[in-house]
Amino acid sequence: MKTSSHSPVTEGVRSRMRTSITSRLNFRLWIHLVGVVLALDILLLVAVSVGIVMYAEHRIAEAVESIGDPRSLSEDSVRLLSISGISVVPLDRDPTGCEIPGLFRRAFPEQTAGGTRWFEFHVEHPVGSGEHLGDAEQALLRRIYNLTYRIELTSDDYSYAVRMTLGPVIRVPMAIFIVLLIAELLAVLRSLSIGGHIIQRTMRPIVELAEKAQSMTTARGPYSPEEIQALAGKLEGITAARLDTRIDVDGAQDELKSVAAAINSMLDRINESYKAQARFVSDASHELRSPIAAIQGYANLLDRWGKHDEQALQESIDAIKEEAANMKELVEQLLFLAKGDSHAMPLHEELINLSDVAEAVVKETQMIDDRHVLESRLTPVHAKADPGLIKQALRILVDNAIKYTPSGGRIVVSVKRSADMAWLTVQDDGIGIPPEAVPRIFDRFYRADDSRARATGGTGLGLSIAKWIVERHGGRIEVLSRQDIGTRISIVIPAAEQ
Repeated sequence: MKTSSHSPVTEGVRSRMRTSITSRLNFRLWIHLVGVVLALDILLLVAVSVGIVMYAEHRIAEAVESIGDPRSLSEDSVRLLSISGISVVPLDRDPTGCEIPGLFRRAFPEQTAGGTRWFEFHVEHPVGSGEHLGDAEQALLRRIYNLTYRIELTSDDYSYAVRMTLGPVIRVPMAIFIVLLIAELLAVLRSLSIGGHIIQRTMRPIVELAEKAQSMTTARGPYSPEEIQALAGKLEGITAARLDTRIDVDGAQDELKSVAAAINSMLDRINESYKAQARFVSDASHELRSPIAAIQGYANLLDRWGKHDEQALQESIDAIKEEAANMKELVEQLLFLAKGDSHAMPLHEELINLSDVAEAVVKETQMIDDRHVLESRLTPVHAKADPGLIKQALRILVDNAIKYTPSGGRIVVSVKRSADMAWLTVQDDGIGIPPEAVPRIFDRFYRADDSRARATGGTGLGLSIAKWIVERHGGRIEVLSRQDIGTRISIVIPAAEQ
């Protein structure tokens, strides 16, 4: 006979916790949606109203132009105008109403731009039988459909008003707007149900986390809904701007401490990653600023003197090429680290002889550097590794040794095996590394001596790349350095049998 792993009380707790969080989030999203819909409706209503007013303006302007002198208006003209909903009324007073400011008059027809305007509810036409409507609805529709737009004008000291009934113009947009409101209402109500289901699916991992924490304790019965809701409520206060916030579960929630600890541990990792990313972006921006500034400076030099000074021209071109190469190297190294951080760089491992890799690096270096003495002490040692990446890591160590070893100094590259580990070592008799800087030399963009680094070049990313490569192979890098004596850096990775 099988028994359920969750008691009815536990199921109730889960359901109430999920319902509580879901309801709060769903209600907030629903309020936001209603606000957006209302804002769009108001914007649409304003746009349609402006369109109707401008339509009435042009119709009245056409009527004024066709009337000519309103004092000699014939009965046929009056009848013709009334068919289109326009009437002309003489005034025994000066025009009153809203005047269009001079700045905006150019947007209105010339015939009516100088008049005064206002709206009135001039009841002349019945709305319809309206047997299905009550008296209140009939009165409201009658007022809306008999809304009149009125412009009062003066012609040769004669004041008159031209009115246009907007009912026929309003009917169609109003019907469409009512249909739109009904559709929006149905959609908004429907979103309550759909939003709840989506949020429940989104919140399921947190509910499962709470269930996991609950299943790990048998000291007491199921949690109260208030306890779980208290923990869930504390999660809402943690945002991207407050990643240092931690969940503090009080004594009444001892069994939930495992959930809080797991979430706090996750937040610690996220916070550290966020800070590291922020530092990385800041450092990268700083490193790119220098070559960009140099290129800009030499471009200005070209613009001012290079057109006529061949020496300045050649100097600027060489400097721009050099800075562009530095920027290319920096960007390529940043791209390498970015791929490494996102695990988007696969290893192409094969059985290789590390002595062959070291010998190739030494020969390549000897061809381009004649200021140092390069020696190799190689013992055949095999490893299962990516030959290209291992060669890149070793080349970084050799290049570093060259940069910080005075001209005429000696650099030794050696390969050996100790127990189950293969050692690739680069040793120099250069300036060494200060003891306090050794733990940080693998940090991105870190330089033990900035002034020395600027003189020798480099981006400060090389050792970070080498460290990533070695650790990706399951190895480590060991450093031993003494100032004014030299530095020994070793790549240690698992060895393999041939």
